[in-house]
Amino acid sequence: MMRMPAEWAEHEACLMAWPTRRELWGTQFEAAKREYAAVAGAVAAFEPVIMVAAPGAGREAEAACGNGVRVIELPIDDSWLRDSGPIFVLGEDGTRAGVDFRFNAWGEKHYPWDADDKFAALLLDRLGVDRHHSPMILEGGALTVDGEGTLITTEQCLLHPNRNPRMARADIERELRHRLGVTKVIWLPYGGFEDEETDGHVDGVCAFVAPGKVIVQLPADPAHPDHARMRANRAVLEAVTDARGRRLEIIEVPQTAYGTVGGAEATGGEPIEVGHLNFYVANGGVVVPVAGAPDDDAALAVIASAFPGRKVVGVRTPTLAYGGGGVHCITQQLPKALPGVGA
Repeated sequence: MMRMPAEWAEHEACLMAWPTRRELWGTQFEAAKREYAAVAGAVAAFEPVIMVAAPGAGREAEAACGNGVRVIELPIDDSWLRDSGPIFVLGEDGTRAGVDFRFNAWGEKHYPWDADDKFAALLLDRLGVDRHHSPMILEGGALTVDGEGTLITTEQCLLHPNRNPRMARADIERELRHRLGVTKVIWLPYGGFEDEETDGHVDGVCAFVAPGKVIVQLPADPAHPDHARMRANRAVLEAVTDARGRRLEIIEVPQTAYGTVGGAEATGGEPIEVGHLNFYVANGGVVVPVAGAPDDDAALAVIASAFPGRKVVGVRTPTLAYGGGGVHCITQQLPKALPGVGA
């Protein structure tokens, strides 16, 4: 059986996609490109980065990202590769494949999405990686795994009727087990309250940081809309065991940080909440979204304690938050196959 490895397993590269949906970003389109380039540069300090650009946009991406980032051109509708790209799995013998789940732009929120629905197959072909097709709609930001059989997701997202209305919870679990090699699925009730774009992806509220250990968002302010919701999530995590029967160690990030995006025309003058848990685990490092606010430092310290031996780097990404995501949303790890085996 093939299984999805944990995000801290060794990577061959990080996959990203260059911003292309101008109407999503509006007046912040150029700012979004700068933040994508900054994230690519931060990740490239730890591992190679492959940036996918829409046909004709490759030179712009190359010029913006610089050395350490390889650019390829493929048809894309949008630039959230975590969600539209393949999810990679490894066999016990080290063989590697990509699971091509269906994609419908987070419940048909953005049109068109047909190129993104076909994107995983095209990318796997370009990379020379075997493709496993799944008829289920699923985005990579909707799950986190420990690499030892446990997957965490949210009911808010995976049970939303705009994804797989004809699939019951048991059907979804069965497909996750079959395609990703997991043996236990833990369902949290909530994603972020304000996460209307993805309908509550787990990568904004909880992540595995090691086998038997998770990090969770737990806003300290009682007025925060997720104050009670995240405590309900924590209660679930306290009560369950993982696939190997372990109780979970829970690390809390109580800080939230808000950043300013462009001018008042972008957000009506309101600051944007930047989710620190939407980080990318690279070879030897962790790239974390920050807001450029005082609360960033405390969150970075907690994340650093969760990843001893890795260098934690903050990248200011309020524009990504404005667009509906963070560092994790725009990246996807390409795990390394065993030498001489697999793609």
